[in-house]
Amino acid sequence: MDRDFRMLIDGELVDGATTFDVIDPATGAAFARCPKADAALIDRAVAAAKRAFPAWSATPIEERAALVSKLADALETRAGEFANLLTSEQGKPLDQAMYEVMGSVFTLRAFAAMRIEPKTLREEGGNTIIEHRTPLGVVAAITPWNFPIILLMNKLGPALVTGNCMVAKPAPTTPLTSLLFGELCGEILPRGVVNIVCDQNDLGDLLTSHPDVDKVAFTGSTATGKKVMASAATGVKRVTLELGGNDAAIVLDDLDARQVARKVYGGAMANAGQICVAIKRAYVPAPMYDDFCDELALLAKEAVVDDGSKQGTTVGPIQNKMQFEKVKALLDDARTRGTILAGGTALDRPGYFIPPTIVRDLDDDAPLVREEQFGPVLPVLKYTDIDDVIRRANDSDYGLGGTVWGKDVARATDVAMRIDSGTVWVNQYLAIDANIPFRGAKQSGLGGELGEAGLHEYTQAHIVNAVAFADA
Repeated sequence: MDRDFRMLIDGELVDGATTFDVIDPATGAAFARCPKADAALIDRAVAAAKRAFPAWSATPIEERAALVSKLADALETRAGEFANLLTSEQGKPLDQAMYEVMGSVFTLRAFAAMRIEPKTLREEGGNTIIEHRTPLGVVAAITPWNFPIILLMNKLGPALVTGNCMVAKPAPTTPLTSLLFGELCGEILPRGVVNIVCDQNDLGDLLTSHPDVDKVAFTGSTATGKKVMASAATGVKRVTLELGGNDAAIVLDDLDARQVARKVYGGAMANAGQICVAIKRAYVPAPMYDDFCDELALLAKEAVVDDGSKQGTTVGPIQNKMQFEKVKALLDDARTRGTILAGGTALDRPGYFIPPTIVRDLDDDAPLVREEQFGPVLPVLKYTDIDDVIRRANDSDYGLGGTVWGKDVARATDVAMRIDSGTVWVNQYLAIDANIPFRGAKQSGLGGELGEAGLHEYTQAHIVNAVAFADA
């Protein structure tokens, strides 16, 4: 790529201490260089955010919100540029990349429109108690590689609107769209309000344990989230963790097997299955099982697996080699335990391509069922008793999302109420709305994002309890 990328620190675009390659997952070859921070640059970024905080937090909220809206406008104006870059570094098909970019625009605008008003908790007998919320200070935002733009906006929008400043660190395999967004921040925001630094997963602890960082907002794997939480605990920092999932889809027996299979397929294979709330295991009534599996296999075989920049591609590559190898290992194990109906083998070509894969006849203890595969692979399991399948779906360390599918919506909703997940959708999937809170249960996360709850995560609740002065 014939352009330079630089980090944003204190309102200036700066070079790194060194650089590293960014790989196009469709080719497996480097297509750009990314600046890499060192400890001194991390300290500079945090110091810049800390200096900017007093003035930014004192800026009237309407002015802060107007600048967040201006960022949304600037992102929309350059949506095509962002989408093309996103496809190059992340791999998703161009239409899905544009969907993420425009979703980011919507998210920023949604947060710019939100307000947290003070609440009067009591006003009687001369006693007035008010709860209001104040910003925390410097927020460290650490974002993953599957949705590098919108997952940054999920943090940046509420942080800035509530008066915080930020140091963002994108995943090292997808840093470029964040750096490009940093150029917009440098043009629109006051110095130091947003800073963007890059590493190769070697400087995160410096950021999460930094004494001048007040909150850590992290999206990524559960294993890494535990390390982030431990690091942040040294300063008792506020922490938001949006972690892994192993989302179950439960199909009820009042639907047509082939029709619902098409819905479940879409929820499993979007972004090549690299979505924390993708459908990762499907439970189907025994009488519907064969037809359901056959329809999934047909859809998988019809998929166009190719470079996301090519017109007509429906499934792009796995984003990075490490994840590619993990998915291949899960497939090798599944091949010995179950029946692969479609896919099952990485494509013999450059890049990290695994075609949509459908696996049936697995036991509940198979790694592909127990673990988060984070790839275009769906295990399908049969059931005969609704209470038993709810127990099986809940038998997981994860609890991020889930889906229930049924013609009788009241019955399906009753099943959904019994699923131990932060969100359960009925007859839909990935219905994420910036105005609706999103939380993980169990080891899928801590705290929440989006909606008013997302705003609250970036504030300190402050109680003022007043009575009239009593003469001695």
